[in-house]
Amino acid sequence: MKPYLPSKICIALFISLFCSVTICVAEQNLKLRYDHPAERWVEALPLGNGRLGVMFFGNPANEELQLNEETVWGGGPHNNINPLAKDSLSRIRQLIFDEKYMEAQELCGKTISSQGANGMPYQTVGSLRLHFADQEHFRDYTRELDITNAVAQVAYSVHGVSYRREVITSFTEQLVIIRLTASQKGKISFDARFTSPYPTSERTAYKQMLRMDAKASDHEGIAGKVRFTSLAKVVNDGGSRQVSDTLLSVRNANSVTIYISTGTNFNNYRDVSGNALSRAEQYMNVAGKKTWAKALEEHSAVYRKYFDRVSLDLGETEQAKKPTDVRVAEFASAFDPSLAALYFQFGRYLLICCSQPGGQAANLQGIWNEKLRAPWDGKYTININTEMNYWPAEVTALEEMHEPFLQLIRDVSEIGRETAAMYGCRGWALHHNTDIWRSTGAVDGPGYGIWPTSNAWFCRHLWERYLYSGNREYLQSVYPVMKGACEFFQDFLVTEPKNGWLVVAPSFSPENKPPYGKDPKASVYAGCTMDNQMVFDLLLNTATAAGILETDIPLAEQWRTMAYRLPPMQVGKYGQLQEWMEDWDSPTNHHRHVSHLWGLFPGNMISAFETPLLFDAAKNSLIHRGDPSTGWSMGWKVCLWARLLDGNHAYKLITNQLKPAIEESGQSGGTYPNLFDAHPPFQIDGNFGCTAGIAEMLVQSHDGALHLLPALPDVWRSGTVKGLRCRGGFTIDMKWQDGKISDLTVYSNLGGNCRLRLAGALKGDVELATADNNSVNPNPFYAQVEIRKPLINAKADICTPRLSQETLYDFETKAGNIYHFVKK
Repeated sequence: MKPYLPSKICIALFISLFCSVTICVAEQNLKLRYDHPAERWVEALPLGNGRLGVMFFGNPANEELQLNEETVWGGGPHNNINPLAKDSLSRIRQLIFDEKYMEAQELCGKTISSQGANGMPYQTVGSLRLHFADQEHFRDYTRELDITNAVAQVAYSVHGVSYRREVITSFTEQLVIIRLTASQKGKISFDARFTSPYPTSERTAYKQMLRMDAKASDHEGIAGKVRFTSLAKVVNDGGSRQVSDTLLSVRNANSVTIYISTGTNFNNYRDVSGNALSRAEQYMNVAGKKTWAKALEEHSAVYRKYFDRVSLDLGETEQAKKPTDVRVAEFASAFDPSLAALYFQFGRYLLICCSQPGGQAANLQGIWNEKLRAPWDGKYTININTEMNYWPAEVTALEEMHEPFLQLIRDVSEIGRETAAMYGCRGWALHHNTDIWRSTGAVDGPGYGIWPTSNAWFCRHLWERYLYSGNREYLQSVYPVMKGACEFFQDFLVTEPKNGWLVVAPSFSPENKPPYGKDPKASVYAGCTMDNQMVFDLLLNTATAAGILETDIPLAEQWRTMAYRLPPMQVGKYGQLQEWMEDWDSPTNHHRHVSHLWGLFPGNMISAFETPLLFDAAKNSLIHRGDPSTGWSMGWKVCLWARLLDGNHAYKLITNQLKPAIEESGQSGGTYPNLFDAHPPFQIDGNFGCTAGIAEMLVQSHDGALHLLPALPDVWRSGTVKGLRCRGGFTIDMKWQDGKISDLTVYSNLGGNCRLRLAGALKGDVELATADNNSVNPNPFYAQVEIRKPLINAKADICTPRLSQETLYDFETKAGNIYHFVKK
């Protein structure tokens, strides 16, 4: 059986064979630039290679390179389930059905919430600090991060001598490498030392290197088990080098290369028996064996293998010549389309740098954290934030970066069997947080943690990977994980007495409380809309997967039957999509979460073309919520407004996000000088959400066709995008002028039917022709609207399509062919 294949594009047809879809892009002005050193952490420049993270400050006299390693977390192997859940579940549900919500919530706190640990913190390694005497009075200062090559640098002059520092986190060497040069010989002198916030850290000289050893923190009764070692080695050309107990001094060198390695004892979430020093030394063994130029070349080549797959050109104004922090401050008042393109690509840069195959998934901080206790512990918050980290992965051609999160899902599907058993159920489950130890219990008390449906959202990511790749072997490998989540809900869903619907109970709508509920202080309920959407999605996707794999056919029919017994989506008295089974919403509730709109994005249950009344209800809900919010919430809203086909409103959210973050004011959202997203404080998910949203504004493939320029704002009248991936195995290159497509290339990885939705986006003077100039006529047809009755309430007109006839275009493709449409 072929995978789902949406429709494709049209405009003058060259067909040629290709082996891979790696698109070389022209050099663009993709640099973050500043005219002063970083004074705060959120001004420093982030670099990473998946395993190692560095924040580079660029202070001429007192340099800091703040260090992270992805496995340095507090605590150790454990789980945090509550064994009392099974015996209390019936009583909790009865209290909910009797509308005694606070009593149910209090019982959840005693019998479901973890009575011990609430998750372990992601932690810093420490810093390498360099002190340069007599360099306080500098001039001609520039600092930049080149995200085309993943290299940061600082340049300045002191007393007529020009100095330069360049930093990479090498993908090939697994080292942080710092290169110091000067315009005159013998002018580089400095002292280097490690600093650490850990009270028991040890700093010594070791084999002519600096060495730092420490142990991650104990936390909430769980002993810290991660031990780590960092080494710093200096290779100097000319001058002298001396290592004392905690200080490495260089005097009068011509140039210097500094190497930093970090190793830990972490093997996997169950095993911390590795040797930190041995690993740090193993990484350091390659230091100095290549020239700086060769190390930089190889590092950038690996990075660009991913980064160069996608390019975006929205045009450029004089604003592009200004420092990045100034551009952010002026974005709302000065047209700066290339800053939007830079911000889009910065999200891709961050994902490449913090999520590499074989490593850990990106957490709330990505991999960048200066503290022992990051905000919210820097954990994996999985009621939106961790999933948002990976929204750009497939569509912006970073599918390999998705792998660490897919592996996390596989891991929690194993340890999550303990949580399912806690409820007396088969399969696997977890709640709204996990960590490197893959803990799956309910944390943060009953007001936030009673949410056993993150397994369904996780499985959406497994399914999305298949929709983009069409890889049957991959689907075979993840099918048991999806099946296990379905088995949990086969046992956990319960019939509510009022309507006879199957509901998730207890649960809640993250992280909101119903303003007009019987008890506004309560958050634990049954049958919340987000749960219904996600479980419906899980059951039908897994049933479809079973059909593709020709397995579990009777079981798949059971899953379909269950799906259609879930509560329908309902439109409330304000014309809004209800967030709860009851009509409890308020149009003045501006909560940051918009959980009930999951079915619009990242799900695909709400459609302008198939479910217009629900589409309008979702729009009303989003209007009621308002625009200003936390950074990650505004990133989500960019995606939602794109799905609502309103490019101007999506752009308004981008404008709201690209403003200076001012924590002291109590203002939500915004962007820090280094382009990090502000909750505030820093959370990386907003960066990824906005990158995904910009992609959704340009192409969508979730609704049965490839929809080109579905939400193009008026200000982006002309532009070019290359390399965006679509479900069905297609990749798109596209150019538009005056809001109309003028040039298009479609790459077909899998072959099969390609369906195109143009929505008036095709430039009128473009025609179809083959390579030999013969006429080509794609097959037009009128869409048949699929009525999805179980997803909506029972109003007779709710499924009436907005357009009774919508013209789409189909043409057949062959795997490995390129279809290039140009002006005839």
